[in-house]
Amino acid sequence: MFYEGKIYRPPSEAKSIILQITVGCQHNACTFCTMYKDKSFRIKSRAEINDIINTAHAQDSDAERIFLADGDAIAVDSVLLIEILDQLYEKFPQLKRVGIYGGPKDILAKSPKELAELKAHGLTMVYLGVESGNEEILTSVCKGVSPEQMIAAGQKLKESGLALSCTVILGLGGNILSQEHALDTARVISAIDPHYLGALTLMVEQSTPLAKAIKRGSFQLLTPLESLTELRTLIQHLNVTHCVFRSNHASNYLPLRATLPDEQADLLVTLDNVIGSQSLERLRPEYWRGL
Repeated sequence: MFYEGKIYRPPSEAKSIILQITVGCQHNACTFCTMYKDKSFRIKSRAEINDIINTAHAQDSDAERIFLADGDAIAVDSVLLIEILDQLYEKFPQLKRVGIYGGPKDILAKSPKELAELKAHGLTMVYLGVESGNEEILTSVCKGVSPEQMIAAGQKLKESGLALSCTVILGLGGNILSQEHALDTARVISAIDPHYLGALTLMVEQSTPLAKAIKRGSFQLLTPLESLTELRTLIQHLNVTHCVFRSNHASNYLPLRATLPDEQADLLVTLDNVIGSQSLERLRPEYWRGL
């Protein structure tokens, strides 16, 4: 359906129609990511988008969920995004949800009024890759924003009324910055107070600058138990109002799910039991890339 290159979407959008209204990622500089390295960022023309929507309608006119790709499609001008949203809800009468990736810089570039208007026209969910709350880590992976800017982006989305799903990456600081990564990330996530939080585990692609750092010996991956210890510290220090937490991606050693803070204590007990046993039997196989 008019896709350019590989298409990525959040796990929770597995049942959604994916409409690629942008190609690639406007930032595209993160040292751990290869998702959009084979693409040059561009916003598709209005004619292309019309063709995409019409093709999607012909394939599934009863679609209830749509996800707008690629990496930070929220970078599209708000006037055009509103036109697209209006067209989608007109074309798909059963449509209940529209999701989108949002880079922190592109979120900050939009005014509160723009975000509120996007919500009013049917944008439902924004996915924000926080990755880490530690300034040194964010700088080293070239995320392009500071922890305080990340907080501002997340809070701006929440204040607009949009549903916000954040992701963080366990192990992104290696073994040297593991404690700082956990504590600072807990601070940033607590300040944002997202509706949803997903914790992924670092998976290293061979072609990334991060892979080269591992081979040089300047970055050391966490062991499975160290990764769970980092996650425990993160969970322990989270202070959120009502957050659906998931750490059940294929990258994660131990699949976990909970609603925080209601099940926070239970989650810590589960992690303590696994970490305390010092056993790898309950854990999924390691997903390291043979480095």
